[in-house]
Amino acid sequence: MIRINDDVTIEERELNFEYARSSGPGGQNVNKVETKATLRFSLTETTSLTDEQKDLIRERLPGRITKKDVLRVMCQRHRTREANRKECFERFATLLADALTEDPERRPTRVPRKTKRRRLENKKRRGRIKASRGPVERE
Repeated sequence: MIRINDDVTIEERELNFEYARSSGPGGQNVNKVETKATLRFSLTETTSLTDEQKDLIRERLPGRITKKDVLRVMCQRHRTREANRKECFERFATLLADALTEDPERRPTRVPRKTKRRRLENKKRRGRIKASRGPVERE
């Protein structure tokens, strides 16, 4: 079980992993060992999330979700498959936790009276300057 937050846990059997050759560190090993890990999580097939949570994830992580409604997390930073797999789990949990947190409600604020007054005074001053640039009358 992967714990996302207090309300959400996802079973590991719902996650699929693919491995490929990594472009990251590894020296000569990089050409022969598949260390890059890609975690795949199908939003349509999961039973761990409600429909509202799935919609929230789709809305907040559109670049990570494929047309087949699969969330992908890739990691190739480490030299071993196990370390990359572990980092995929951590990134996945962080992504979902961030996507599922509700934004705080915005409290409306007003512009302070002093700021309004200062803005209007500056506008009047600029207006007087521009008005004084008009044509000069000759006598």
